[in-house]
Amino acid sequence: MIRALEHFKTITYHRYLVAKGCFAVGLYYQGLTHDLSKYSPAEFIVGAMYYQGNRSPNNAEREDRGYSSAWLHHKGRNKHHYEYWIDYSVHAIDKGFTPVPMPRRYVVEMFMDRVAASKVYNGDAYKDSDPLTYFSKGKGSGLLHPKTEAQLERLLMMLARYGEKRTFAYIKNHVLKTASPAQRIRAFLLRQRILADYGKLKKEAQREAKRKM
Repeated sequence: MIRALEHFKTITYHRYLVAKGCFAVGLYYQGLTHDLSKYSPAEFIVGAMYYQGNRSPNNAEREDRGYSSAWLHHKGRNKHHYEYWIDYSVHAIDKGFTPVPMPRRYVVEMFMDRVAASKVYNGDAYKDSDPLTYFSKGKGSGLLHPKTEAQLERLLMMLARYGEKRTFAYIKNHVLKTASPAQRIRAFLLRQRILADYGKLKKEAQREAKRKM
């Protein structure tokens, strides 16, 4: 019972953080509906059973059973996961699967999801560079479309360098274009500066990833 309560608190707090981020950039519906399937019996019961508090219970279930039934249920119902956008390939490519580019609004939700997860599991030790560090560890799997991977990486690099306020403004004003003309002009100027610095940020992230390997 205690695990179930703690799991409920964890996923609810995670949803709150994602909703807060989504609302800040104008994705109100996605903020309200994010991860609702986690309250379904197929996901909640398993999540409570394998709850640990410092990492996803899906990984604990995988270690125990060899796969995660909760994750299989979750990824097919939530479009902010890149695994939702993987299809069979009709061409002779490695592994027989092909990733599909994700719509921008789901790339943004995926970004918010990763930021929220880092905050939940890292607690007071959270830094704006944590989501980028986590992303870098799994980069190059081939299951994330190159276009989507580049979009996500750029946002994570911006967060690590400029923080939430400026990154969220960039997302709202340029990526999603839900702002006023004046806000878009300011976002355009910010974008020009960011693009000029993007190459430097990418090289720094690559060096940091190699150093930690």
